[in-house]
Amino acid sequence: MSMETDTPARGRRLIVLLPLLVFLGLAGLFLSQLLSGRDISEVPSALIGLPAPRTNLPPLEGSNLPGLDSTQFAGRVTLVNVFASWCAPCREEHPVLLALSQDKRFVMAALNYKDRPENARRFLGDLGNPFQAIGVDEAGRTAIDWGVYGVPETFVIGKDGKIAYKHVGPLTPESAQTVLLPQIDKALAAP
Repeated sequence: MSMETDTPARGRRLIVLLPLLVFLGLAGLFLSQLLSGRDISEVPSALIGLPAPRTNLPPLEGSNLPGLDSTQFAGRVTLVNVFASWCAPCREEHPVLLALSQDKRFVMAALNYKDRPENARRFLGDLGNPFQAIGVDEAGRTAIDWGVYGVPETFVIGKDGKIAYKHVGPLTPESAQTVLLPQIDKALAAP
């Protein structure tokens, strides 16, 4: 067998093995991520540590509450929850928000996302209203400024008006106790 005929055969074998090598490389990468202990459900926010986006949303009609105005964040810790009446996980987390609203160390505000006012009012009328301000984002443009992936999401805004923490997905009693409240405590302790 000559060298000329052996080289193409070796090339074909390498081409056949290439998909297997790529698969093994990707499998190794995914396995290392799983074994790293990092919470893969956590979605980092590029806005952490930056001022909350300028927001001046109109109030929810008939709620007798002010709208969502980011100038009101200065000097106090504020929890901003993004919710919608059509969002099933929002209903799941609502008892947690009601419990959090009993803590008077911070303000609870809401961004009502792509919702009809009558549906939002019914949602809050049926389940209770934990919020001190509700801004209506009917078109969803403000949520984009906030980097919202979907509803529900909850932001902790520090006394300096900067985003201190972002929670993606519904809050549970456990996540509120072990993650959110420590983040709120940290924001309250900051100068």
